[in-house]
Amino acid sequence: MATKVEVRMSGADRSLMFDGGDAAAFGAEAMARARKAAKHLAPVPLGLEPSFGYGDRIGLATPGHVAATHSAGGGILPIFAQQSIREMTRTGRSAQGVMDDALFGVLLAGYSGKHGADADHLKTPADVEVTAAAGYVFFTIDPSDYVDGEADDYPTEELLARFARIAGSIGWVEAYQGKSVTLSTGAVIEFTEEACCRAAVKYGRAIEHTIEIARHIEKTAKGLKQKFEIELSVDETPQPTTLAEHYIIADQVQSGGLKHLVSLAPRFIGDLEKGVDYKGDVAALEVTLKDHAAIAEKLGPYKLSLHSGSDKLSMYTPFARATGGRFHVKTAGTSYLEALRVVLRHDEALFRRIVDFGRERYDVDKATYHVAATLDSAPPQDEVSDTKELERLYLECWEDVPAGKGFTALGRQILHCTFGSVLTDAELGRAVRAMLEAYPETYAAVLEEHFVRHLDSLRAGM
Repeated sequence: MATKVEVRMSGADRSLMFDGGDAAAFGAEAMARARKAAKHLAPVPLGLEPSFGYGDRIGLATPGHVAATHSAGGGILPIFAQQSIREMTRTGRSAQGVMDDALFGVLLAGYSGKHGADADHLKTPADVEVTAAAGYVFFTIDPSDYVDGEADDYPTEELLARFARIAGSIGWVEAYQGKSVTLSTGAVIEFTEEACCRAAVKYGRAIEHTIEIARHIEKTAKGLKQKFEIELSVDETPQPTTLAEHYIIADQVQSGGLKHLVSLAPRFIGDLEKGVDYKGDVAALEVTLKDHAAIAEKLGPYKLSLHSGSDKLSMYTPFARATGGRFHVKTAGTSYLEALRVVLRHDEALFRRIVDFGRERYDVDKATYHVAATLDSAPPQDEVSDTKELERLYLECWEDVPAGKGFTALGRQILHCTFGSVLTDAELGRAVRAMLEAYPETYAAVLEEHFVRHLDSLRAGM
């Protein structure tokens, strides 16, 4: 049945018609006309205002994300179009497809506020070009391929030997060595010889790569006459980012020409695993968050960014409080898990098949994710007869989660890591999508409840 969508053109209300429930059915030409007619559809840079990224791995979640944004009462700006190149590859989607799905959801839900669009985890100039052409305005640089993740474990003698091999190409160590910086929190950063050499070995090549990609973003965006802002992600490392490393990274990339840095994502202390709550000492975390935020204030200002932010409710309030409300939070896989909750509610047999399939794929698919779950973390579905218990083990139920806490059931990680295999499976992928298209109200409702809890926890610290 045709659905009527109202947009405003030249001061008069006119209508665009589409059949079906997604942007593909609406059509690329109609989407382009809608975008031109409804100026509020276009994503814009959000600057230093607090922001929240909603990842959508299927393309049908934006109405639920909009509902959560409205219900939470504002104060935190949304990013609806957000997906990494890695996730696009795993789901068989394109940068333009992700953008169109998000904008279609904005149009369908009647959202008229500011929103951004995050080209996430960009590693190459080609990544920049394809996302810029699709209209993204928030570019997240990921230099993790150039980070020496073992640097923290090198004994001093080996560390100095490795530094000697790169010293000729790293010209900034002497500028910091022997100095100290006192932050507004009272914390003192001591730039010892070892701290500077370790930062150079660990991040030297990553800093160079970041500057190169930032320059390419600026050149590409200017060629398209497009406003933009840049985030730097150094969170995908085994060890936490020290205060000295954060200071050097931010100072060097900005002095090297990165003029549009709006946020930076360090690797925080504790464990930020996919799909579950924060694992660690929250009080100790808040102390270090205040110090990292003080660096962001001193060298920027820029926002402190939390990646792998899905379901980390126990750290949200301290995070917002420590940053003074100058933050960005990024979520992704949790909207897919809520899609599977819709499947469970309306077709338990299909959900059980997805669990079986996920368990078969998990040990392969988890390779690029920081997770603790093993196949022993949750029993096979055929050993769980009760529907509610099945949901608790693999998705968790909010009524079982203490106030102010996020999910802890490790079965979620089995489903989280295998999203690409499920969605690209010829039978299961179509079945999941068909279920969400058949029950859009359920999907929007579970997403609204899910993310209002996230946003409320953040607002409590603002």
